[in-house]
Amino acid sequence: MTPTSSYSSQPPDLQEVDRLIAQIKEVRHAVGEVIFGQDQVVEDVLVTLLSGGHALLVGLPGLAKTRLAHTLGTVFGLDNKRVQFTPDLMPSDILGSEVLEEGSDGTRRFRFLEGPVFCQLLLADEINRASPRTQSALLQAMQEHNVSVAGQSLPLPSPFHVLATQNPIEQEGTYPLPEAQLDRFLLQINVDYPDEAAERAILATTTGAHDVSPRPVMTARELMVAQQLVRRMPIGDSIIDAILRLVRSGRPQTTSLPEVRDLVSWGPGPRASQALALAVRARALLEGRSAPTHQDVAVLAPAVLRHRMALTFSARADGVSLDTVIDRLIGLLS
Repeated sequence: MTPTSSYSSQPPDLQEVDRLIAQIKEVRHAVGEVIFGQDQVVEDVLVTLLSGGHALLVGLPGLAKTRLAHTLGTVFGLDNKRVQFTPDLMPSDILGSEVLEEGSDGTRRFRFLEGPVFCQLLLADEINRASPRTQSALLQAMQEHNVSVAGQSLPLPSPFHVLATQNPIEQEGTYPLPEAQLDRFLLQINVDYPDEAAERAILATTTGAHDVSPRPVMTARELMVAQQLVRRMPIGDSIIDAILRLVRSGRPQTTSLPEVRDLVSWGPGPRASQALALAVRARALLEGRSAPTHQDVAVLAPAVLRHRMALTFSARADGVSLDTVIDRLIGLLS
């Protein structure tokens, strides 16, 4: 994405922006009625959906990752489906398959049975428990919003988003995601334990006779309109410069930082710049602003970069944290 293509030829008017800001405020309120103590996680997922991207939620089991996906599907009025990834899951279990049918006249023909990927919000639960072959079945769907089956290209519904949950890679029975698939996720969102007050609220609302259910606020069509508005938002030269400086400084081949050259084996590609340029616009709307700031870049940089960089073997052996390297890059913005 070049600086000139980042500008909108038809920026939205203030009434459009104000109307969307009011809708987003109601969406956050509706999600907050069901999900407690994960404000930053909710914000990052909303940024992902408003940007038209996919999110990877990383955290231990039982931290409401699946509940959040179902809640967002209801709040945004999306047709959502869930796939539980297991070691024996096959690509056809996600994409669908052809079956041979025999008609009443004795003729035979193949009929395609759509898999769960044909939806608007796909929850790929514990995605790193499936084999790399099955994980890669989502690659084309995530990037091109269509799938190829039996030589035919079939479009997916619009909008189409993947919210994938992942257990920490150190857990038994997990496989690391391929770098090409990781790059398809707009953000990697780390999910931590809730604080005591939030956990108390969880106990009060989920262990009683009546569980709180999410309520619809927007429609799929309204979400698509919001996504187009995000792309039409203006973004200043200084923000574009900050994004490019941040991303390019994370590449060992182009950086001037010795710690990056010594500690990073591969850095973020152009998709990181594109992801930041979209995500900062969406975050500005979430904060009730009509244009992004440098603070938006700094806040979103870890979620954009942490799955698009890798430390060298020696850096990992020395206990170096990738977040420490990213914090150093963010320091270049000030």
